[in-house]
Amino acid sequence: MIKLIATDMDGTFLRHDMTYDEDRFAILHAQLQQQGIRWVVASGNQYYQLKSFFKQYPDTIYVAENGAYIRDLKQTYAVHTFDPIAVAAILPKLQAIPHLQITVCGVQRAYVLTTEDPVHVADVNRYYPELASVDHFTDIDDQILKFAITCPVAETDAIVAQLRTALLGLAVPTSSGHGDIDVIQIGTHKAAGLQELGNVLGIGLNEMCAFGDGGNDLEMLREVGLGVAMQNAQAPVKAVADDQTTDNESQGVLNFISDLLVNPQ
Repeated sequence: MIKLIATDMDGTFLRHDMTYDEDRFAILHAQLQQQGIRWVVASGNQYYQLKSFFKQYPDTIYVAENGAYIRDLKQTYAVHTFDPIAVAAILPKLQAIPHLQITVCGVQRAYVLTTEDPVHVADVNRYYPELASVDHFTDIDDQILKFAITCPVAETDAIVAQLRTALLGLAVPTSSGHGDIDVIQIGTHKAAGLQELGNVLGIGLNEMCAFGDGGNDLEMLREVGLGVAMQNAQAPVKAVADDQTTDNESQGVLNFISDLLVNPQ
């Protein structure tokens, strides 16, 4: 019996214009509450951005920053941050690779360099509304959750492979595709975050349903009881999923939840 539903956001729950069918979700959310099913957002994005989509739903729990920061509006369940020594070792390795645009993601806010392209900064700000510019990354006074990287789309896979070698023993690169790479803590991912949250709520991974489309959803879809890939998901994601729904543009998550509420699994 499913007791918790978790969803990725970009390319999964949200349409391409970063909207969703709010009227339909309101009906489904009420039904989830009636059946005692918890609603969770599991995303690589910043908590402060994620909560802006669900202002009317204070019970929403956020497994943000790929599982590094887990909280709701009132309570923080877990915070996993890099050791400062690891941060000092990782940053030069990232900065040594050409054509990377780096965002350092902290608990308080995210950070970009003052020399960064303003167009790119504006795009980053869409996903990290709490954002600051610094002259040097060494000026940051914050606990670091992860590093978000933008690279040329065609080079994404090659750069992920390069980072796996360069960051061995320090961090793990994971990509949602399309030139986006997150450098996360070893053992810290969405599945680990859901398990940690489940331990608090008394819900096992086998009692969870999760939706995703990208590489940073692989562990989550593989380990929950019912992993659902979007029609627009990457091939490896579809390969580990238990089921599939329609694409994000046609609101595949809502479609699947509608069926799930009628025919519980």
